[in-house]
Amino acid sequence: MSQRVLHHVGGRLSLRPPQAESLAKLVQALDAAPEMLGHERDMTAILSTLKAQFVTLEDFEREFPSLCFALATGVGKTRLMGAFVAYLHLAHGINNFFVLAPNLTIYNKLIADFTPNTPKYVFKGIGEFAQQSPEIITGDNYEQRGSTMGLLSPVTINIFNISKLNSEVRGGKEPRIKRMREVLGDSYFDYLANLPDLVLLMDESHRYRAQAGMRAINELNPLFGLELTATPFVESNRGPVPFKNVVMDYPLARALEDGFVKEPAVVTQRNFTASAHTPDELEKIKLEDGVRLHEGDGHPPARGRKRR
Repeated sequence: MSQRVLHHVGGRLSLRPPQAESLAKLVQALDAAPEMLGHERDMTAILSTLKAQFVTLEDFEREFPSLCFALATGVGKTRLMGAFVAYLHLAHGINNFFVLAPNLTIYNKLIADFTPNTPKYVFKGIGEFAQQSPEIITGDNYEQRGSTMGLLSPVTINIFNISKLNSEVRGGKEPRIKRMREVLGDSYFDYLANLPDLVLLMDESHRYRAQAGMRAINELNPLFGLELTATPFVESNRGPVPFKNVVMDYPLARALEDGFVKEPAVVTQRNFTASAHTPDELEKIKLEDGVRLHEGDGHPPARGRKRR
């Protein structure tokens, strides 16, 4: 069953080899440790089982099983998230997903890519989602969705911006998602935490691993987490600290060699001070420079920036 669905999803989404390999590793993990699909589980036993499957796995680093897929930027991590969702729904009947974005720019991009009839729709080709696409609930509209919960589609994908959650929990406050709501009779957070099949997907997880908002999200107690990043380490005073839960490592060097990523170009700006901008503003500037460089066919972008 799992292999049939694996090939079905991989073929329908035309996954690139590193994406297909990543999906196969998720299938391998679930086949080896099916206890990951239930809340009654022995974390030590699951970790021991999966360490025998993946030599790079040392620890989950969370209170629930969490696996990291480290893929170079440009390989297609959002498409891979779509493949994960499609596989888990079709093979294991999982209907509820919680996707974390590191900032506003990527949050908006994820919403667009998970929305039908958009240029990079992640489920294009999945026939089972053609008639009834997953319902997208976001950090901006979840408070209005209580009365229609589960009626629009059996599959629900929640997309939230972790930087917004971090701003809400400053000073020890609870994020808005944990506050009481009349429609559900409880907070939306508690509604999610009580779901029997919630899976957490963390985009660019290296950016918020140790932040307060992430500690709040851990309380959702998902079945398991899937982390996606091109940078599987966090910075510390002693230097970079590698993730201990990597099961798939596809670095930039391999992506360049395989032709999935072009030779990187470095863009700089005269008299530019990064500290004068917010993280979301920096992300927007980087994207704008990338677009200008792309549209200029590799020539230096405008606005006083130069290519090194």
